[in-house]
Amino acid sequence: MEIVYMQIAMVLSLIVKCLHGSLSTTLQETNSQQQPADPEPEFEGTIQNVTFPAGREAVLTCSVKNLGRYKVGWLRASDQTVLALQGRVVTHNARISVVHEDMRTWRLRIRQLRESDRGCYMCQINASPMKKQIGCIDVQVPPDIINEESSADIAVQEGEDATIVCKAVGHPTPRVTWKREDGECMLLRKPQSRELIKVEAYNGTHLHLPKLERRQMGAYLCIASNDVPPAVSKRVSLSVHFAPSVRPTSQLLGAPLGSDVQLECSVEASPMPVSYWLKGGRVLPSNFAGITNGNYEAGQARPEMLLDGPKYGITEERHGFRTNMRLLVRFFSPNDVGTYHCVSTNSLGRADGTMRLYEIKIHPGGVQTNDDQLNIIGGLAEAARGRGNSSANSLVTSSKPLHLILLSVLTALVYCMR
Repeated sequence: MEIVYMQIAMVLSLIVKCLHGSLSTTLQETNSQQQPADPEPEFEGTIQNVTFPAGREAVLTCSVKNLGRYKVGWLRASDQTVLALQGRVVTHNARISVVHEDMRTWRLRIRQLRESDRGCYMCQINASPMKKQIGCIDVQVPPDIINEESSADIAVQEGEDATIVCKAVGHPTPRVTWKREDGECMLLRKPQSRELIKVEAYNGTHLHLPKLERRQMGAYLCIASNDVPPAVSKRVSLSVHFAPSVRPTSQLLGAPLGSDVQLECSVEASPMPVSYWLKGGRVLPSNFAGITNGNYEAGQARPEMLLDGPKYGITEERHGFRTNMRLLVRFFSPNDVGTYHCVSTNSLGRADGTMRLYEIKIHPGGVQTNDDQLNIIGGLAEAARGRGNSSANSLVTSSKPLHLILLSVLTALVYCMR
């Protein structure tokens, strides 16, 4: 009997233990339902990408809520380099700092931006799994012309091709524009054509100039810009070389004794020529030098070189590759009658122009002049052509009949043709 009571006691003990365990579990579950777990951290919004010029300061902003026991770090996205953890900077870059505001906002600041700072940066929360956001910085760099890869001043002969180059770097990629320094329109040849057209500017790093003409000579500006100030420019001088050409403004001039007479020639040449005046003789082209006495016709007196002084006034006026040569013969006398030559020479050749100066007879009561100087070109008064040259005076006819004036001109022509 005693054994039976002992077995009943053991069963009751087991039942009590089971009931106690179930109650404890129920209480624990109830407590756990009454104490919810901490919320997971989350990002508020996104990180805005920013663009700044080099040398300025860039700021990336990362906003986090429910951070709790977790931490925020900043990394460079390209190589996962850790820049900062919480409010402490761990990189050795003194230009980088982190600002922590109101327990929700984390700002990454990079001062004195360099081109190497361009790229994307990661704001990271060390949750499980890890959470991240990425923002990018674009660093703008003003243009800079690479002199080593750009053209220097060049010189080519007329009719040849030339290409001038201008290379520039910067971010964004610079635009390269060509213009003339003097503000005039550029002359560019149409493709597959001989025609030159006027354009204000040309866009491109390579300016190709086929079959150059002298009119295209000048200084060109290469201007590089990318909307990041300042724009930069480079000057390239283009010289087109050719042999001289000479054109007298008149071939026959007449003047009364005692007046001042001005002779003039227009010269085009490049490089800059050496120009001078000769009197008398006959000057031959330079290719005849081998069969004659120098450049002067055999059997004639050697021309006299004229120098600036009391008798002759010699001046030159240059405009690019054009030159105006002027010779002033003071107090015209019978010894000044004859042939005059304006000569111009450079490394590519030589040219000259010839003018004949004769005396016009002035009879009392006949043809008069208002000034000291009278020019008759091609047998006609220069004033009658409306040139308005200060060195030429109009003819004023008085009582002398017109046929006598024409007879004087014809007489002078016959004299000069001897």
